[in-house]
Amino acid sequence: MPGVTIASKWRDDEELNLFADSVKTFFAREVPPERSAKWREDGVVEREMWTKAGEAGLLCVSAPAEYGGAGGDFRHECIIMDAMAKQGVDGFGLSLHNSIVTPYIVHYGSEEQKRRWLPRMATGELVTAIAMTEPGTGSDLQAVKTTAKKDGNHYVINGQKTFITNGQTANLIVVVAKTDPSQGARGISLIVVETDEIDGFRRGRNLDKVGQEAQDTSELFFDDVRVPTSNLLGLEEGQGFFQLMGQLPQERLQIAVQGVAMIEKALELTIDYVKQRGAFGKKIIDFQNTQFKLAECKTEATVARVFVDRCIELLLEGKLDPATASMAKYWVSDIQCKIVDECLQLHGGYGFMNEYEIGRMYRDARVQRIYGGANEIMKVLIARTL
Repeated sequence: MPGVTIASKWRDDEELNLFADSVKTFFAREVPPERSAKWREDGVVEREMWTKAGEAGLLCVSAPAEYGGAGGDFRHECIIMDAMAKQGVDGFGLSLHNSIVTPYIVHYGSEEQKRRWLPRMATGELVTAIAMTEPGTGSDLQAVKTTAKKDGNHYVINGQKTFITNGQTANLIVVVAKTDPSQGARGISLIVVETDEIDGFRRGRNLDKVGQEAQDTSELFFDDVRVPTSNLLGLEEGQGFFQLMGQLPQERLQIAVQGVAMIEKALELTIDYVKQRGAFGKKIIDFQNTQFKLAECKTEATVARVFVDRCIELLLEGKLDPATASMAKYWVSDIQCKIVDECLQLHGGYGFMNEYEIGRMYRDARVQRIYGGANEIMKVLIARTL
């Protein structure tokens, strides 16, 4: 963003800078504007893109090299998220695959599970999703109704999921299910389903959303789906809720990372626009209202960047607590929606046109305050620390 010179310590790394250059080059080459426009028209990113990302080493970048990953860490994930936002790569669910689903396999998978799944996730042969939300549960994960009942050496899964990112594409899905419905949160388990290998699994609608049109967000149905008991994540049943709670801080920080990148992109586009667009005999940037609005936005963007970079450092040190991650998620997503709205206003009528990127960013930003746990839930979590 023009004029912002504050840099975090975690960015001061030559290898990371080289990686950032390669990521930018990849997306500039593979995702020209007409390709992302086609994704929005189709409502999904074509399967070939996952294979190309795997060949470029962009899948499972923070997974250990011994399992086919790149052996990086969350810094590398942040570089990818930043590049995707800044270069307008819409709808590609790579970040969910990399830094939300992959950690469940890395942290809770058995040696056999990691060797079975991670190498194929790194090449793009397996595209992942995590099936948490159900039609009647939303942010209340303890209330899931999907069941996984043991039958010999298999689980039989029944239930319905919705709002599942990568839902039309994923062929490896981590399913949140009740293995013991009588135990509440202690009866939840995570079970991995390879959809190419089972009967009874159905994909529902590719949901028609307010924004993020290129992202395949879907309903999923499990009707007597049988998977081996060896697909359970963890050493025993009933650990799913605690596994989810252990990984949600990184997921919520990821939302904040994406939010800051989109804020900076919105400001870059808007500053360029107001310097070129004229009204009443002068450029829009010359009006004091424009200067004051952008000064406020730039200040808030800088505060957001510094806070999120500090949260990244805490995560890398193993010190990011759930309340601080919740602060980052809710505050940055609120500020993102506010700043993008201000930027659209400064575009005038053109901001309301789909051909202008700021309009798409306005629509895409809104869900940031909902997924990963609604912002109202984030405030509840923070309030518990008072």
